[in-house]
Parts: sequence; structure tokens; C-alpha cells
Amino acid sequence: MKMRKTKKETIYYDVEIVDAAAEGMAIAKVDAEGDGQSLVVFVPFVVPGDIVDLKVFKKKKNYAEGRAISIKKPSPKRVEAQCPHFGNCGGCKWQTMSYADQIVYKEKQVRDNLERLGRVDCSSMRPICGSENIFYYRNKLEYTFSSKRWRSTEEMESTPREALADDPGALGFHAPQLFDKVLNIEHCALQADPSNAIRMAIRDYALEHKLPFYDIRNHTGFLRNIMIRNTTMGHWMLLISIATGGEQKDQTLTEEARAQLFPLLEMIKERFPQITSLQYVVNNKFNDTLDQLEVITYAGADHILEQMEGYKGGKTLQFKINPKSFFQTNSLQAQRLYSFVAEFAGLTGQETLYDLYTGTGTIALFLAEKAKKVVGIEYVEEAIADARINSTHNGFDNTVFYAGDMAKVLTEEFIAQNGRPDVVVTDPPRAGMHEKVVEQLLMTEAPTIVYVSCNPATQARDLELLSSKYDVVAIQPVDMFPHTQHVENVVKLSLKKH
Repeated sequence: MKMRKTKKETIYYDVEIVDAAAEGMAIAKVDAEGDGQSLVVFVPFVVPGDIVDLKVFKKKKNYAEGRAISIKKPSPKRVEAQCPHFGNCGGCKWQTMSYADQIVYKEKQVRDNLERLGRVDCSSMRPICGSENIFYYRNKLEYTFSSKRWRSTEEMESTPREALADDPGALGFHAPQLFDKVLNIEHCALQADPSNAIRMAIRDYALEHKLPFYDIRNHTGFLRNIMIRNTTMGHWMLLISIATGGEQKDQTLTEEARAQLFPLLEMIKERFPQITSLQYVVNNKFNDTLDQLEVITYAGADHILEQMEGYKGGKTLQFKINPKSFFQTNSLQAQRLYSFVAEFAGLTGQETLYDLYTGTGTIALFLAEKAKKVVGIEYVEEAIADARINSTHNGFDNTVFYAGDMAKVLTEEFIAQNGRPDVVVTDPPRAGMHEKVVEQLLMTEAPTIVYVSCNPATQARDLELLSSKYDVVAIQPVDMFPHTQHVENVVKLSLKKH
């Protein structure tokens, strides 16, 4: 390995990429000081086994960050990217790694986190469950309008200054680490047709009719976001978010906004009859969330329907999904994920089951047919309202749902009211469970806990806290998001015998 240093940069030649790392990065090791001591360098958009020339642009005490300026010899694990935006878009960072190798590294990520951070014996770990579909698997995508379009360095240098000033903006994804610039997306390989056609039609119409794109810095402009959702039942939802320049809480649709919005919605309605739920929202807040905002249905229903086969011959479930609903974004793989949860829960029909962080109740209802009673708890009140609707829609009378802070709801009084759980399913957000919630779980002494996590690192931390009373008896990683570093993991814990 050769090295060249200047005051501004350090370039290392013929460096091997040795491993995959967190956040979609890969790892190289270089002799930074020439003393034989290896420095770890995190590098994006490369594959383990690549031989690269590596430019280091940021150096810390224990690691550095860099980028490959050329690939001298491609790895056997390397494949051609399907997406025309690979390397510029912040998503799908593993797209140039073969899928067989992606899931190897995801399984390794789970094992490393559990063993290193949680001191978990992983002898019970099963092979990762890969995704049947690795492209066009998502059922939800959100795109952003911006008056500031992201451009590559080459495009900036080749575009006349006046053309840069006249740019009308972009519709796509935020450029990595740039909150106000958006990368124009021509084709995204994550959601099936007509998703791309819908987005492109909206962008073309907006440019033709000179509808102003939103400026997030100055909070001006008209078009803010679109959300496209679809289901395996062939239902499609489109939500368009606009700004009217009013106060943050003002959702009044002005005459000017009406004259701009309704012809756009009519175009969409006529051109895309597949859309069964066409909605809009006025958002004058300083963020893109839909919290506290009223969504208006312009055409069709105010929801779409998704269905899921029950576990081992159970009845087919249907879920109403509105614009604010949470639902796993890979519908087919969610079926597999929940089947592992059901297997680990081991229900016989006599159990009281608690579903913590229940969201809209998908796991709770997937298990309800096999349980005596299901108790769901979730912080978001709107999600709990959806859970109750979906429970009634599917004909269950053995479910109850509560909204509130998990640490405050799950008390001895609550357990006395609802019955001590035989099985607890917990599916917390990426940050994992609050330490007080872990303490309350230990207090319940439920015979079985099934812990579902989208972050093996925080899961490992929580498992170590639970280890005073519980043994890990089964581990099942599941890949929900091909071409990303993200991985779900399901762990079964059994109460230790006194």
C-alpha cells in the first residue's frame, strides 16, 4: 500500500475494503503514521473485497472517514447498481453488494451486537430470513419538493450561472446531510409501478404550471411533499402536502391555493384511476410531520386496505391504513416477521398477552386469534384509535388497547386490572426500551418475552438488563429492507427457573 500526503489530503493506494460497518459504511484499515499501527477508515459506497484508492478527508483520534476515488479491483461480492441515483441518494447504500452477501453481513451485525454489547449466547441463533423481493418491495415512499435542487460538482461546474439561478427546484429525496437540498429522482426501484409515474406526472405538471416548490429555509412556496402508499390488495393512496403561507396552525385553503391544487388533483384522478384514496393536507408548520393536522379526502376513501394471512391457517386479517397509520413498509416480509413472533410466543389459546409499543395493533391482531386476551399499549393516541378500528373490523372481542407513556401505564395497578401476562411481545422504536420499562417487565415475571427490534445494538443493551431473570432461547434475524444496512431481529426469552 502506497501513500501520498499534502496539506489538504491524504491518498492511500491499493487499499482493501475488509468489512461492512454500521450506517451502510464499509471498513478499510491503513497505516496512517507509517508505524505499522492500523487506523480504521469508514468508507461509503464500496463493498468488502474491493481494492481501492482511498482519499481520507476527516481524521479523528481512533478512526477516519474517507471515500474511494477509484476502484482498482472490484470485489467478487460486487454487482451492478440498479438505481440511476446510486452514490448520490442517501438510501440503498448496499445496492452494489450481492444480496446473498448483504444478508451475511446483516446476520453478522446481529450476532456481533448481541455477543459484544449484550453478552448473549448466540448458539440458538437461526439463519437470517432473507426477503423474497429485493426491489419494488416498499409499500410507502415519501418525496419532498424543494426550491433548491441538489447538483453534482460536475453539473455545477458545467452549468451557466444564470441557469443555476433559474432552477425551479426538485421533487425527490433529501441529499445526504443537506436538509434544504433535494435530489431529483427520475426512477426509484423501491416501490412498484405506477409509483414513479405518479411522481413524475406531478413534477411535470407543477413545472408546466409554475407551481412554486417549497423553500424550507424561508418557509415559502406551495408544494411541500407527497406520500405514495400501496397494498398487496392493489389499493393506492396519494397524499399531497401544500403550504399556504398562513400561521403554523392555519389550515385554511385559500382561494389561490384552491385554484392551484384542485386542477392538479383532477389531473391525477383522471390519469391514475388506480389511486383509490386521493387526499391533501395544508401544512404551514416548520416541519413535515402530519401531527395535529387534518387530512382531507379529495376522491375515493380516506384509507386503503392491506390484508395478511393468519398464522398457521388462521383467518385472513385486514388492516385499514390512513395517511398517519404505521404499517411495516415491506408487507410480504412483515408476514414472515410476525409468523416468527407467533412461533416464539407459543400461544395455545389460554394466554393473556401484552403487546408493548403496539402501534396500530398489527402484531396484537396477528396473535389475537391464538390468545385468550390481548392487551396493547402505545404512546400515540391516533395509532391506538386505528388499532381499535382494525380489531373491530376483524371481529375480535378479546383485545383492549391503551394509549399512554409505557413507563407510566405498565404498573402493578394496570396489571391487576388487565391480568398478569403469560406472554409479552415488545417492539420498541430504534432507541429501545426505557430502563424503567425494562424494570417493569422484570417485575411482571411473564414466562415468555418476545423482543422484536429494528436496532440490534439497543436490543442487546436491553437483553443484558433482562438477563437477571431471563434466558435467551431463540434468535431470528429478518431482513425487511434489502440494499440497506437495517435488519430486524426477533428474540425469545424464557423466565429462569427459581
